[in-house]
Amino acid sequence: MSAVTIAFFDVDETLVDTKSMFDFLRFHLASRGDDGTRYDEQAGALRQAASSGVPRSEINRAYYRLFAGESWNGLLAAGERWYAELLTRPAPFLAEGIAALRFHQAAGHQVALVSGSFRPCLGPVAAHLGADVVLCTEPLIDDSGRLTGEVAMPMIGNNKRAAVLGLIARRGADPARCFGYGDHSSDLAFLAEVGHPTVIGRDPDLTAVAEREGWPILAATTCATVEARPASRT
Repeated sequence: MSAVTIAFFDVDETLVDTKSMFDFLRFHLASRGDDGTRYDEQAGALRQAASSGVPRSEINRAYYRLFAGESWNGLLAAGERWYAELLTRPAPFLAEGIAALRFHQAAGHQVALVSGSFRPCLGPVAAHLGADVVLCTEPLIDDSGRLTGEVAMPMIGNNKRAAVLGLIARRGADPARCFGYGDHSSDLAFLAEVGHPTVIGRDPDLTAVAEREGWPILAATTCATVEARPASRT
């Protein structure tokens, strides 16, 4: 049996040229008649918290509290509509990340998406690009199928690292043979655990580490909609 190799990809600004959580929030509120005012209030509060030094993991939790009481199935359906709208944009993807993903698929590697976003956004991305696994923030859902506003674990920083190592262990992969792609310093925790980390874009903190460690640094060039591809495995 050949050794298992997994390629781990952050999603926002690594594969897609947007921050999916904020993009989806804008879309979701607009579908309910928001003219942008409510979005500006909610997104502005999150950004203000981030600029004041609130940890990204807490910002992640605060984001999902905005959806307390929402139907999970309703959000999944909204995510499909959001992604369909994303695909109508002139250049919704990042060419270097997509090329790397297609390279790994052609090589027979498993592809895992690792993101602080959630399945309403990531499910359509994974289905379109043919990713095998999604590791993401999972909102807690009550017995009626509605979000409680809390999450099992923010998929940020060291939690990304733990999720990556957990999948490597479950699949029997060798970390030294695995690959990782990310665009932000918060991705460093999981990138450091794989044998072949790559940076996409020019985040100053992440590129400083990459330059010191000799990791590849790729540009982040936008590109048009890419051809859909089914996942190779479950």
